[in-house]
Amino acid sequence: MTGIIIRILIFALIFGAIYLGLRKIWRDWKGQFKAEDEEARQLRRERDLRERQQPGVIDLKRDNDGTFRPNGKDDDKRR
Repeated sequence: MTGIIIRILIFALIFGAIYLGLRKIWRDWKGQFKAEDEEARQLRRERDLRERQQPGVIDLKRDNDGTFRPNGKDDDKRR
C-alpha cells in the first residue's frame, strides 16, 4: 500500500515540476514577444513621422460632413 502512495507522490511531483516549468517558459516567451511587438510599433511610428515631413504629403482634415478633405491653401504651412 505504501508503495502505491509513494508512486503517486512521485508522479505528482514530476507532473507538477513539468507544469511549473512549462508555465515559466510560456511567460518568458510571451514577455519577449511583447517586447518585440513594442519595438516594431515604435519603429513604425518613427517611420510614419519621417514620411509626414516629406514634401508632397497632403494633410487631410475631417470636414463637418465626416469626409476627409485636404487643407485649404491658407492652412498649408509646409509650402
